[in-house]
Amino acid sequence: MPMHSPPSHHQPLAERLRPSTLAEVIGQQHLLGEGMALRIAFESGQPHSCILWGPPGTGKTTIARLMADAFDAQFISIAAVLGGVKDIREAVEKAHLAQEQGRRTIVFVDEVHRFNKSQQDAFLPHVESGLFTFIGATTENPSFEVNSALLSRAAVYVLQPLSHADLMQIIDRALAAAALPKIEAAAADRLVAYADGDARRLLNTLETLAVAATQQELTEVSDAWLLKVLGERLRRYDKGGEQFYDTISALHKSVRGSDPDAALYWLVRMLDGGVEPRYLGRRLIRMASEDIGLADPRALRLALDATEVYERLGSPEGELALAECVVYLAVAAKSNAVYKAFQEVRAFVKDDGTRPVPKHLRNAPTRLMKDLDYGKGYRYAHDEEGGFAAGETYLPDGMTSPGFYRPVERGLEIRIAEKLRQLRSLNKQKTADPKDI
Repeated sequence: MPMHSPPSHHQPLAERLRPSTLAEVIGQQHLLGEGMALRIAFESGQPHSCILWGPPGTGKTTIARLMADAFDAQFISIAAVLGGVKDIREAVEKAHLAQEQGRRTIVFVDEVHRFNKSQQDAFLPHVESGLFTFIGATTENPSFEVNSALLSRAAVYVLQPLSHADLMQIIDRALAAAALPKIEAAAADRLVAYADGDARRLLNTLETLAVAATQQELTEVSDAWLLKVLGERLRRYDKGGEQFYDTISALHKSVRGSDPDAALYWLVRMLDGGVEPRYLGRRLIRMASEDIGLADPRALRLALDATEVYERLGSPEGELALAECVVYLAVAAKSNAVYKAFQEVRAFVKDDGTRPVPKHLRNAPTRLMKDLDYGKGYRYAHDEEGGFAAGETYLPDGMTSPGFYRPVERGLEIRIAEKLRQLRSLNKQKTADPKDI
């Protein structure tokens, strides 16, 4: 396989197997396949600034290096966390020298979401002037984390986690490069599940295995030996297996059952087993929506905050925020009333016909619409007593209130239920008032 430099067993495996051509890149075919956006950019002959957004180990750095190779450009890498304005100034000087020699420069900024204001202020003018092409790599949504001025000058390409087949290709390449002994099929499947779409994690694990296998003079990596070498982490965490789904089910049911001790136990079991904490964060958000709902609306905000704290701190510090969230969700008042209502409405809309919007609820921005009585008779709730237009209807004509949402008598939904009873009583009084007949 073509390499950037001659193979060396002293090089990290990731470097030995790093693609040297676009054709060697594994995964991201939605961007790099024939006729796809990033492939077209490579073939255009004209580099452009871009941001590569995706999870760890999906090839962001590799693609940036290949782009520099494709355009015979000087490649300068800056780590946003460690680099400062001084690094940017040095990059600018190198770019000027390259420009004088008729050569382009690509400045690659890793973790660009961590670029602070002073870094961005020093960086932006040179992107605007075209002195160099900017490529940023980020695991965070750039629309939230990257300066709008910088973002507006860069195309955003979304990278996906590598598939099972993609990761198996990496193992095959490592075998072809004689980087490790033969691997039993079950062991390969377990390694791929553990990598969870992250090529870097897989390559680092393969390197660890290669060292251990060499020391023990193994000719084949078996599943049993793999578990022995890498310990409980791989035994407990089988992402595609039954045990993984059983454990997340136990966590969810413990929260739903209001048992904080059990919920904490299953959370730590999953963290200890190597489950991606971001996945757990997503599940906590779902629990807050599905099982707590409006009985305690703070739960959803806390789940979102906990996942954001983890994003900021990483492991192990950020895991405490997830633990705090799990305990809160477990002891919070429970309601699945919104979840049930949403499911009922989805089923109803799917089976029901397309009912027209009543005329009094339609918007009337033009004279024609007003002549057609759009918006006629609509009662503006804020002008009514108590901010409620008693007797007004908002469902399609001829449709009786189906009562989809039925709040439970727990937590905040006790007060919501009281409010709804009061409003419905006002509606009945208005309907029955003889002055309105």
